[in-house]
Amino acid sequence: MRLGVLDIGSNTVHLLVCDITPGSAPIPAFSIKEPLGLIGLLNEEGSFDSDMPEHLTTLIDELVDAAKSNGCKDILAFATSAIREATNGQLMLDEVIKRTKQQISVLSGADEARLTFLATRRWFGWSSGTLLNLDIGGGSLELAIGKGERPDFAISLPLGAGRLTKSFSFSDPPTMKQLNNANEYIYQQIENVLDEITTESGADHVVGTSKTFRSLARIAGAAPSAAGPYVKRILPAAKLNQIARRVTEMTVQQRTNLPGVSKARATQLAAGAMVASAAVDLLNIEEIEISPWALREGILLRHIDSLNR
Repeated sequence: MRLGVLDIGSNTVHLLVCDITPGSAPIPAFSIKEPLGLIGLLNEEGSFDSDMPEHLTTLIDELVDAAKSNGCKDILAFATSAIREATNGQLMLDEVIKRTKQQISVLSGADEARLTFLATRRWFGWSSGTLLNLDIGGGSLELAIGKGERPDFAISLPLGAGRLTKSFSFSDPPTMKQLNNANEYIYQQIENVLDEITTESGADHVVGTSKTFRSLARIAGAAPSAAGPYVKRILPAAKLNQIARRVTEMTVQQRTNLPGVSKARATQLAAGAMVASAAVDLLNIEEIEISPWALREGILLRHIDSLNR
């Protein structure tokens, strides 16, 4: 069967369609990504303007039509941080659901962390031992750690790359005052959960998911996406810290010249690198391996598991 996952994220709206066969991993059939940038559409009061449902409806209709015309039997649609935390997010989403006739669930931050953890556990397997997963999105940072398929601890922090870029009004390039203020906030947020996210023996395997980590790893010398999902991609902590210092000094245009950095992500790269660097520092991480599977695959895997019960 062919299943689709529609991810209404803080930065992009992403449709992933996979072919599902019992006993096999989901095989991607095609993927469409549109940079709607919901996190940037929030006003100073933390709400969406009244025209947001029209923009999102048009985009969802186009993506759903593309999925169905390519044989997709069902679409699992969900929204994350931007809609979850907007003061009128559910109200706006209800209007979108009414217009599109597409059921859309809003994931909690903890559920985001758990489902991403499930995907990385399935990808790396039991041999990875105690797994620590970090995911930097546009609106939030998800952290999860555990020995099984369900993490022992999972949490979402308001440390998304887009959110921080907007909240601290990063100029181009950011000023030292902006960087210091943002850095102080990032460290404080992660320090608040250190007791829960660390274990006596530490993590056996640290994994990074999301476009931010993929871009940082690519800058550090990892293979491009064209090399395929089975190539091992490592982001060493020492290189990450160097990259974080470097990109915060660059203009947006300069960042677009870095390998693996799109124009859409260049604006947020400085904030994303700062979050990654702070996490590595506070959690005493030596290296991060990049996972090709993340939240969308976690949604698919949970659905497949429910069909087999």
